[in-house]
Amino acid sequence: MNYKKILVVVLVAVTMFFITRYGVKNIFFPYKYKEYVDKYSEEYNVDPLLVLAVIRGESNFDPKAESNKGAKGLMQIMDSTGKWIAEEIGIEEFTPDMLFNEETNIRLGCWYLKNLEGEFGSLDLILAAYNAGSGHVTKWLKDERYSPNGDVLTYIPFAETKKYVDKVKTNYNVYKHFYQ
Repeated sequence: MNYKKILVVVLVAVTMFFITRYGVKNIFFPYKYKEYVDKYSEEYNVDPLLVLAVIRGESNFDPKAESNKGAKGLMQIMDSTGKWIAEEIGIEEFTPDMLFNEETNIRLGCWYLKNLEGEFGSLDLILAAYNAGSGHVTKWLKDERYSPNGDVLTYIPFAETKKYVDKVKTNYNVYKHFYQ
């Protein structure tokens, strides 16, 4: 008997079991950390489904995730950004290790999304700034090669940022489909 065929059949059966039992949305687009996502998205007036889409795109819900650039936790916040946000919202004695705490990370991430919304307005710009930094987005908006009017980006010069914006927007649309 061909063991590869048996393995494929077993994998398909196991996959179908989990999809049937837990549903596609709960496996691939879960609403994890609901208590914190709901609490801080409401406090900072950010769509909780956007928060979930960012978390899925940034860390795939791994609270211990750390990027090769040093971004930490669920929403992949840099130490310097975390320190700045903590000062802005009154968290005393901030340490970078606090970014691995689910509640703290989601709180800071929600505040940061709201702050970027106030600075840039549109979802594409918010997500580009979340990934590349607001300084880059501001610079791109002033460059005719990337923005014809200073309000919209027609080209994102960082391929990683373009890919990130597309991924999070796709996640967001799927979350809206499943949870609205």
